[in-house]
Amino acid sequence: MTAATRTQAMLAARAKASQDKRDRAMAAVRALEAAGTPVTATAVATAAGVSTWLVYADGVREHVQAAQCRQAERGPVTQASLRTDLAVAREEIRRLRAERDKLRARLRLQLGAEIEGPDRAELIARVANLEAASRQLAAERDARAAEANHAQRRIGELEDELTAARESLRRAIRQANR
Repeated sequence: MTAATRTQAMLAARAKASQDKRDRAMAAVRALEAAGTPVTATAVATAAGVSTWLVYADGVREHVQAAQCRQAERGPVTQASLRTDLAVAREEIRRLRAERDKLRARLRLQLGAEIEGPDRAELIARVANLEAASRQLAAERDARAAEANHAQRRIGELEDELTAARESLRRAIRQANR
């Protein structure tokens, strides 16, 4: 799947989700009006499960205002409906404050990690130094291995010479004893 196809698919999914939210908001306006409950932005948002921002957006706001006008023509707002709106608004405020506090905590953790964490350039320099030290140690290891190999060959040669000298000495002693 190409990037353009994925982008188109994501845009289509986002458009569908947006339309679904608008449809839920419109259904909530109709349901609230039919139930005789005051149609307010907060009540519509709560009933539809959408944000109040969407309720104030073009295409939804006009329907909310029209429902409010129709309700105003039918009669005044009751104390109970005002209390309900106040309770809903307070609950929304509590929810938003909790969300704000959660986001602040996450931001605090992220900023703390950025401040306390090592700098990327510093890490790159440390890795380069470690790689150079590793190469130097490998070269020294190879040199020591070559020296050890040369020493082993020399030991073998000296042992052969010693064996030959001993054999020559034995022959000389035998001839001298005869």
